[in-house]
Amino acid sequence: MKKFNLKIFIALTALIFSTEFYLPNKIHAQDSIPETADFWSDYPAEKLADFLTSKLTDEELLSQIFMFSWAGQDDQDKMNLLNSWITDRGLGSVKIFGWKTDNIEQVARVVSAMQKRANSRRYKIPLFIATDQEGGNIRHVKGATSITPGNMAIGASGYPQDAYYSSYYINREICALGINMNFAPTVDLYTNRNSSVIGSRSFSQDANFTGELGAAFVAGSLAAGVIPTAKHFPGHGDTSLDSHGNLPSINIDYKTLDSRELVPFKYLISMNVPAIMSGHLSFPRIVSNGEPVSLSKVFLTDILRGELKYKGLIITDDMMMNGATMYAGSLSRAFTMAIEAGNDIILSSTTAHLNENLWTTNLNLMQSNPAFKAKVYESARRVILAKLNYFRSENTAPLYPDAEKVHELVPDREGQKFFLSQACRSITAYKKDGLPYKPAPNEKILLAGQNDFPEFFAAAEKRYGECAKFKYDYELGPIQADWMSNNIEIMARSYDTIIICVANERSALIADRLKRSGKRVIILSILTPVPVLNFTWANVVLFGYSYSPYSFEALFAALNGEFVPKGELPLK
Repeated sequence: MKKFNLKIFIALTALIFSTEFYLPNKIHAQDSIPETADFWSDYPAEKLADFLTSKLTDEELLSQIFMFSWAGQDDQDKMNLLNSWITDRGLGSVKIFGWKTDNIEQVARVVSAMQKRANSRRYKIPLFIATDQEGGNIRHVKGATSITPGNMAIGASGYPQDAYYSSYYINREICALGINMNFAPTVDLYTNRNSSVIGSRSFSQDANFTGELGAAFVAGSLAAGVIPTAKHFPGHGDTSLDSHGNLPSINIDYKTLDSRELVPFKYLISMNVPAIMSGHLSFPRIVSNGEPVSLSKVFLTDILRGELKYKGLIITDDMMMNGATMYAGSLSRAFTMAIEAGNDIILSSTTAHLNENLWTTNLNLMQSNPAFKAKVYESARRVILAKLNYFRSENTAPLYPDAEKVHELVPDREGQKFFLSQACRSITAYKKDGLPYKPAPNEKILLAGQNDFPEFFAAAEKRYGECAKFKYDYELGPIQADWMSNNIEIMARSYDTIIICVANERSALIADRLKRSGKRVIILSILTPVPVLNFTWANVVLFGYSYSPYSFEALFAALNGEFVPKGELPLK
């Protein structure tokens, strides 16, 4: 790892994380708060949180700990339903999912309208507006927002400054849209090389290094005015399964978990990270009944709160994922278990209908079970206190973003320059015997890459002129991959050099067919480098870790000898 007075950096990060960052500048010392007070009244945050929580009805308390979805949908019925939750019940939070979010002006308009609805209620409690803008290939708010090199590229560069400024510019863009919470950074370790869900979203497989980069990322988010959320507690990296479709079972003991996966979370907890996301992951050697962490009192209350002394918000991963509902048996039961386990915000990628069981069952339970009501009350107070500390600070996302001005801020102009330089620092020369590549006169070049990435072809032809092209889809079935492999082997006979983009296992199969071609083969790997780690037969193998336009530009610049790539593979 590149060093740069790391102790000083960590100390400054701790200062940024300190409670004082969130405290309002001016508070009064009155002990009593009048009945007319609301969220914006000028009283100490702790006292005002007590007051507001005590005044909320059971319906309002339960609504405060729910986070429902807006996905850029044009369906007015869905929008009306979400608006009803905000206006009629006092919904606490909204998550922006990246299904139809290309129109950033619409995002800003909808965020502003939702916050105005929240402000129209009697206590004027604003919404947490969240999204997944990790960088790299996880980017829920699309449109003009930056496609960045991502976490593994940061790990390859080895500089905590790259983590800090990546986060700063990513979050400054979504902050301009009124988004005040980001489900990032991902501090899962790249422990299992067959991981299908983490991969290049991980900084590295080294626990301490990941903790340092995660700390820098969180500091950058706070500096940009957005609440960061470390995920997926206690670590999603040691499984090849995706908890969207299954409940991954990770067969390690607590000693291993404590000395490995928990280390990055310990870094961030020591610096008062404001939010942590609980994962839909099972650790049967730690909790023998196989319950997911997101529904586990042992993991969230005993370990995270008790043993690790965590004080901030705990937010579930999406409760619509099978990893949660399969174990619980029903969505309403999963919501109940998540509350009982100690989560403060329960996230759903859909917006529930007003009388769904997840609402009626848990509301009835509040009214019949004092212990359950106490859990809801405790979580609602923690949410309201976090909102008071955030929204009354000097560095926040705008409640009512101006949709007419968002294109002045997104993409971030400073960020564009930074992301290109960061991509260059990340490029790793895994096999470099043929660097730099300077084609001979009349050399015939074949570019092979995915239809999805025109930037690959553009960056190549910018340097090598017009080339022949062999294109295939990013998502290939086994029969398609085999057909493409046969075709490229035949086509390669007519060319001197083949430059091929490898993004996943299927495209690696196509590239591997060139092993016996006798031609010069240049592999440009994007996303996880694992599929090509054994491609030592190629003349050149460069790792870029991302399909960002900045990464393609950096890959070809390194190939062409415009700089010497110094990135280091963040895997052992």
